[in-house]
Amino acid sequence: MRYESLIFDIDGTLWDSRALVAEGYNIQLAKEGLSHLAVNAEMFLPLFGKVMTEIADIIFPSIPAPERYALMERCMDTENRHLQENECRIGYPGIRETMEKLAKNHRLFIVSNSQQGYPELCIEKLGLTDLIQGHLCFGDTGTSKGKTIRALMEKHGITDCAYIGDTQGDYEATVEAGVPFIWAAYGFGTPEGYDHKIDRFADLLNLSNK
Repeated sequence: MRYESLIFDIDGTLWDSRALVAEGYNIQLAKEGLSHLAVNAEMFLPLFGKVMTEIADIIFPSIPAPERYALMERCMDTENRHLQENECRIGYPGIRETMEKLAKNHRLFIVSNSQQGYPELCIEKLGLTDLIQGHLCFGDTGTSKGKTIRALMEKHGITDCAYIGDTQGDYEATVEAGVPFIWAAYGFGTPEGYDHKIDRFADLLNLSNK
């Protein structure tokens, strides 16, 4: 795999946090007397990969804007705390070991459509602090994932990279950013196109050796 840098999505690529995310949301909803709006892990399956405002529009349609976005912010804050307080044994198999080997030949980064603080939690919980050289998310840039990928590339002087993700949104982001897409087929989605495919995270090592 010729790429100098690899940029990773989080949900459906590095870990599956749906159950803990739903728990965090429901803690906040119950606190506000909104338990009738409770969410579950399966609801997030088609939502991960979308920006936060889009998710809010889908799961809280009965709440008028802009209050639904304020509610979403509070839910995400509680979600972050819930993830921080739990062991989060939700990473896909072989993440740390594979990343250690990839880091010998590639710079490693993360771009996510998440809120601020979420990439840092993922990096910490998966034990990747010494391996990930930078990250950006929707909470940082407030723009599309494609533009966020480009912003990360400009920030770190990246000219040769691929993006590893699992959804149609990830594929579209790579088209917008003009970078190759490696599809994590074990994740949440089925994109219309991809440049490479992996069936498990460690398969990246097979690509890296080509």
